[in-house]
Amino acid sequence: MNFGLRHIRYFIAVAEELHFSRAAEKLGIAQPALSKAILVLENELSVRLFHRSNRHVQITEAGQTFLDGCRNAMNLIEQSAENTQRAHSGQIGTLRIGYTDNAMAGSLPQILKAFQDVQPGLVLKPHHDVSNIQLKKLDEGELEIGFVTGPINRSGLNQCLVQSEKFVCVVYKDHPLANRKTVRLEELAKQNFVHGSSKDWEHFHSYLLPLCRRAGFVPKVIQEAFNTAGILGLVSCGMGITVLTESISKSGGTGLTVIPIQDMSEELQTMAIWKSDTMDGTKKRFVDFLQQGNDLPV
Repeated sequence: MNFGLRHIRYFIAVAEELHFSRAAEKLGIAQPALSKAILVLENELSVRLFHRSNRHVQITEAGQTFLDGCRNAMNLIEQSAENTQRAHSGQIGTLRIGYTDNAMAGSLPQILKAFQDVQPGLVLKPHHDVSNIQLKKLDEGELEIGFVTGPINRSGLNQCLVQSEKFVCVVYKDHPLANRKTVRLEELAKQNFVHGSSKDWEHFHSYLLPLCRRAGFVPKVIQEAFNTAGILGLVSCGMGITVLTESISKSGGTGLTVIPIQDMSEELQTMAIWKSDTMDGTKKRFVDFLQQGNDLPV
């Protein structure tokens, strides 16, 4: 149909005033222009919207039906315009977030809750993935923010330190080391290890393997699992031992013993990471929140 918002605004004004002169004054236009616009609208709809006389203007039954629809449409348009502006400024919208086991076992839950408290209009959609998959999804636009094992040296990506954790040794309860208060990394040289695959856990291994080599050995991995729960489950079955970080080792449940490694000062870093060339309102608010600190745990 060949009419637009202008005609609808004019019609609503006449319907509310039931007087063409007052409606024209309210709209700031000449009365002949208003009368012409209403005629165009009636011709397009093939109905009479108003009964007109020299003294009175009365809305028809069809006009009342059209008025109800027009008011709903204008309210929807105004709400849509407001939501568009709020989405542009990052007040509403959806944020797709990737995370590793380390991030979720550490400070990420507190970060997400603290952000949601100050930005309740945003919908957060966290999804578990290893670091490599998160980097791929960031490149393909399937994630806005990733929480990965870092640091990551790749152009086009920015990052922010979220947490830094010490490594610990995890053994099953009957293991010969289970009663030790600390252990040296070199003492693990002859142990059977359970760990994540070298493909999926590439970034974690890039930390751990050089430290083991410096201690004079390469871990003998006899079992692999996709995630931490699987690793700890295999350790609790007596399949071997593992080296993880402080926070993640606490999620293993019973049947396990966590032993600090006394000669390892190095820590595993979890980084928030995002593409720097697509900073829309929602992502920018989250990044600003992270970079400003906001009393978040690290």
